[in-house]
Amino acid sequence: MTTLDTPVDAVADAFSGAGPGAAVEAVDELTFLGFVEHAANEAHHRLPDLDHTSMQLVLTLSRIASAVTYDIESSVHRPAGWSWAGFRIMFALWVAGPREAKTVASLTGMSRAAVSNLLRTLIRDGYVARRTHPDDARAIEVRLTPSGAAQLVPVFAQHNAREAAWAAVLDDEEKSQLLNLLNKLSARGREPWVRQRD
Repeated sequence: MTTLDTPVDAVADAFSGAGPGAAVEAVDELTFLGFVEHAANEAHHRLPDLDHTSMQLVLTLSRIASAVTYDIESSVHRPAGWSWAGFRIMFALWVAGPREAKTVASLTGMSRAAVSNLLRTLIRDGYVARRTHPDDARAIEVRLTPSGAAQLVPVFAQHNAREAAWAAVLDDEEKSQLLNLLNKLSARGREPWVRQRD
């Protein structure tokens, strides 16, 4: 029987399997990143047919991405006066040039509603400006202002220094290997069965 065919009651029983409080003390001592191994081992113990390695891989990727994002946002972007999401929009406009808001949403992986809300703040603060598209009077595009670019560039240098600090645990060959593996995994995201944000 595949895990997709596992009856709901069996799954519920499996996740209530360790007696009350059995693992509470151990979990309380764990950290956000340290929780991954514990979670993977517990899930494997309770549902042995799970793909344990894939679960640990995806959970690790997710948690490291979250930890890196929080670290860089709190140490670099919040002090600069914007959020990580605001930085993503400004960075996209910096490297891709003026774009319609729907394209910015696609480039940043955010919803159109989120981009629209963030653009209002970035425009208010003078980092981004709206203008009529030069080739289509019906379309509105957004662009990074000179002030926005002047603010972004030194902050991005700090951002990159923080990235380098995270990556410093790897040597050059390991960085290349990891990047190749992540690119291989990233290509999976372009397959038709993978759900994409509209």
